[in-house]
Amino acid sequence: MDRISAFGDADVMEIAERILRAGPICDECLGRGFGKLGSGFTNAQRGQMLRESLDHAVSDDAATKCWVCQGAFARIGEWAAEAAQRVADVEFRTYRFGMIPSVRFEQMEAFYRERFPSSHHEGLKHAFNRALGMAFEPLIEASVTVGFKLPDVAFEVDLRTEILHLRIESVYLFGRYRKQMRGIPQTRWPCGACKGRGCEQCRFTGLQYADSVEALIAGPIVAEASAEDGCLHGAGREDIDARMLGTGRPFVLEAIAPRRRTLEIERIHERINTLAEGRIEVSPLVAVRKEAVKWVKTLRASKRYRAWVSFAQPVEEESLQKAVASLCGPVNQQTPQRVAHRRANKIRVRHVLEMQAVLEDETHAIVEVHGDGGLYIKELVSGDDGRTMPSLAEAMGCAAEVSALDVIDVCGGKLPDRLATGESSRKVTRGM
Repeated sequence: MDRISAFGDADVMEIAERILRAGPICDECLGRGFGKLGSGFTNAQRGQMLRESLDHAVSDDAATKCWVCQGAFARIGEWAAEAAQRVADVEFRTYRFGMIPSVRFEQMEAFYRERFPSSHHEGLKHAFNRALGMAFEPLIEASVTVGFKLPDVAFEVDLRTEILHLRIESVYLFGRYRKQMRGIPQTRWPCGACKGRGCEQCRFTGLQYADSVEALIAGPIVAEASAEDGCLHGAGREDIDARMLGTGRPFVLEAIAPRRRTLEIERIHERINTLAEGRIEVSPLVAVRKEAVKWVKTLRASKRYRAWVSFAQPVEEESLQKAVASLCGPVNQQTPQRVAHRRANKIRVRHVLEMQAVLEDETHAIVEVHGDGGLYIKELVSGDDGRTMPSLAEAMGCAAEVSALDVIDVCGGKLPDRLATGESSRKVTRGM
């Protein structure tokens, strides 16, 4: 056949002849032995041309009993059809296929390469994934392309279990929230009695608290995106009994497994604030890339706090002013007792950058602190039985505790331009 000269010579034909004599082999596996030769052909076409040129008739079971792939390529159409069905109601622009080979699959591929060495060989995984994509695209009505980095949808064929797995890339929105009421946790808090399973104590909600900042923000986003769930990634967190005021705390809301990617961001923003009814308030939202999660979680912004402090005995204004002045500088804080059950027990060094106090009466004061991110204000006041040193209680020589606390500013936290998708004004169509 004349066309075979486009990608081979006598050596190629000799190797192909030996491969065909080894046992039943499908056109895909035969052709990918020479996949880097003869541009413009599929591996199946290469295999067919080689077979015809060498006058080898294809056996009825060559595709299903291929000694290399054990019939995996014969099922390409089946896998592609299942993938198309799984994303029939999913909005996406980019996709990618992957595969997990069985042990036997890997063994036969290794034997194929060793027994019939060729610099023109195309790897099994690459060929399999490409063939899946070629069969998949005609089944999709929308215009889609392969995405090698964070595709909107990713399929993985597990040849060990013959299961097709689907992962839908999340959509990410950035904003800042103000928590204007106390008693609301930042994230959903499972019921302590039933551990989230649902019981009479939590009215079968599985939640310790009916509201959370996470739920109030995620609800409208999850609904708009037809997502499975929403996860709040915040730049630190405030105590449940503390308000978050000022310009708000930076956050990224991840909409998990969204079936819609074109979102009306302005409408979502308005919906969140309307449904929250003054409990929280969010700034206008911005569509961001996945990397924004890491950025916001590692943001080390300093913070300003206002604390209402109660003293166990009368104090004097002069003593209070000397005490707060002495606390500016480094503070050693061992993990507070109140969070020791969920935080590593270690000593952290944080800095008080500025501290002021106003004595309201002889046992009450309002204290404002500007400090490093991660500075525990309640313990800075109480000393936490000596676990925080120095402390206001130590400096005053009497017990002190915070009766109410507000975060009045998270300093900095401006979103870097590189993390925005450029779809901030109205819509977001990608979560990358």
